[in-house]
Amino acid sequence: MNFTGLIENFGPYTITGLAQGAIIALFALGYTLVYGVLRLINFAHSEVFLLGSYACLVVWGMFGLDQNSATPNIFAVIGLLLLGLIGAIVISGLTALGVELVAYRPLRKRNAPPLAFLITAIGASLFISETVGVVTQRNITGVPPLIRPTDVVVIGNMHVTNLQILIIVLALVAMFVLDRFINRSRLGRGIRAVAQNPDSAALMGVNKSRVIALVFLLGGLMAGVAAVMYDLKIGVTRFDAGFLLGIEAFTAAVLGGIGNLRGALLGGLMLGVLQNYAAGLFGTEWLHAASFVLLVLILLVRPTGLLGESLGRARA
Repeated sequence: MNFTGLIENFGPYTITGLAQGAIIALFALGYTLVYGVLRLINFAHSEVFLLGSYACLVVWGMFGLDQNSATPNIFAVIGLLLLGLIGAIVISGLTALGVELVAYRPLRKRNAPPLAFLITAIGASLFISETVGVVTQRNITGVPPLIRPTDVVVIGNMHVTNLQILIIVLALVAMFVLDRFINRSRLGRGIRAVAQNPDSAALMGVNKSRVIALVFLLGGLMAGVAAVMYDLKIGVTRFDAGFLLGIEAFTAAVLGGIGNLRGALLGGLMLGVLQNYAAGLFGTEWLHAASFVLLVLILLVRPTGLLGESLGRARA
C-alpha cells in the first residue's frame, strides 16, 4: 500500500475523482428516478447513455470535426458544446422513452412479475449495445478535441483544469435544475405522488403512464448530459462504453440511497473520489474493485444507503 503516494497526490486524486464522480452521479439519476417510481432497475439505462455519447459525435461530425481536428476558437467551442448537448439529450431522452414504451409498458399492462421486467431490461440493454457494435464494427471512436485541458487553478501539485471545472459545474447545475423540478413543479409533485402511492395518485387525477414516461425522459436527459461530459473527459467511446460506467452508476445510486436524487449526487461524487484514492493506495488495477468493496461496507452499516429517503417522501 502506497500511503506516501496517496498523501503526496491527495489533491490531484480528489479533483480527478470529483470530475469522474460528477459523470457517475448524473448517470445514476436515471437509475434512482425509475426505481423511485416503479421499483424497477432499468439496466437498459447504460445504453441510453451510450447512444447519447455517439449522438454528440454525429452532431460534431456534421461540422467536419473528428479526433484529428484542430481545437476551434472559444466561440465555436461554446456553440458546438451546446449543439452536442442538445443532440445527446434528445437522442438519450427519446431512447429512454422508446425503451419504456416498447419494453416495459406492455409488461405493466399485463401485470407481469418483477422478474420479467428485469429480464426485459437486460435484453434491451444487450440488443442496443450489440446493434451499436454492429454499426460501428466494434471500433473505438475518437472524440474531437473541443477543449484542451488547461490549468486554471494550481495549488501545490494539484492542477485544476478548465475541463474539470466545466464537468463539475455542469453536473451540479443539471442536478440543481432536476431537484427544483421534482420538488417545485406541478409535474414533479405528480412524480412524487406516484412514487409514494400510485393508486391514491390515480384517484387524485394523476396520469400514471404519463408520469412514468416523464421519469424515463428525465433520466434520459441526465444521461445525455453525462454522455457529453464523458466524451470530453475520456476522449473516446465504443459500443460497450456504458456497461462498466453503468455498474458504477448503479453502485452510486445504491450507495447514496436508491430512489433519492440527492443521494445519487452524493453517492456519485463520493464513489469517484474514493475510487481514485484506492487507485493511489493500491494501484490503478484496483480502481473499479474498490467501488464494490465500498458498497458492501456501506450497506453493512446502513442498508438503505447514506441518505436512504425514497423519492415519494422527498421534500424541498
